[in-house]
Amino acid sequence: MQTPILLIESATDTCSVALADKTTVIAQKICRIPKCHDTVLAPLAESVLKENGIQAKDLSMIGVSEGPGSYMGLRIGVSLAKGIAYSANVKLFGISTLEAIAQCAVENLGGGFDTVVPMIDAGRMEVYTATFDIRLEMTSPVEAKILDKESFAGIMGGKVLFCGNGAPKFGELLRQTHGSLPENITVTDQTPLASGLRFAAYKALEEGKKSNLAYFQPFYLKEFIPGKQKKLL
Repeated sequence: MQTPILLIESATDTCSVALADKTTVIAQKICRIPKCHDTVLAPLAESVLKENGIQAKDLSMIGVSEGPGSYMGLRIGVSLAKGIAYSANVKLFGISTLEAIAQCAVENLGGGFDTVVPMIDAGRMEVYTATFDIRLEMTSPVEAKILDKESFAGIMGGKVLFCGNGAPKFGELLRQTHGSLPENITVTDQTPLASGLRFAAYKALEEGKKSNLAYFQPFYLKEFIPGKQKKLL
């Protein structure tokens, strides 16, 4: 068996860690408790390695979800991935969270879509999104998009999968516009999981690609603006 890769996903309320050998998921641990990343992500990584008899120094690569997504979640996940990669002298590669969502959704639904559109909820009617073709190759760049009834009009003629925690509100827009969801449209609230990073990570490994460990940072897409501190009475 080829030494597996370690995969880390932390861009939304759910965080997860997986081990994969080529295209096979060996093990995956998931925490669906919001805002638990800082206390559970490192133990998840430690346990998934220990339970499968793998030492970090023997990993082929660490693949980490680079965003867009939760500012704090991404910081925690990337910091953990960089820490393990540095201490174990292992390659690191950052992968779009949107690609992980698309991969997980297609696996769960069995494929057959002309276009896959993952969406991460960014508040109100805004989402972080991109489009992917049937091979899950990105066909439009990642962007912050305000949804309206004309959004994605150019691709609505084919069989389209809208997925991710931002997809349901676009599905509701379509229902309001058409009276019901069009038959060629599928909407699913797909959570990104670490296992959805494995194909991109192995492709990078086979092509000799890696992220610069010293300079790699999460792709937030938008600058983080903290809220004002409330005065204590």
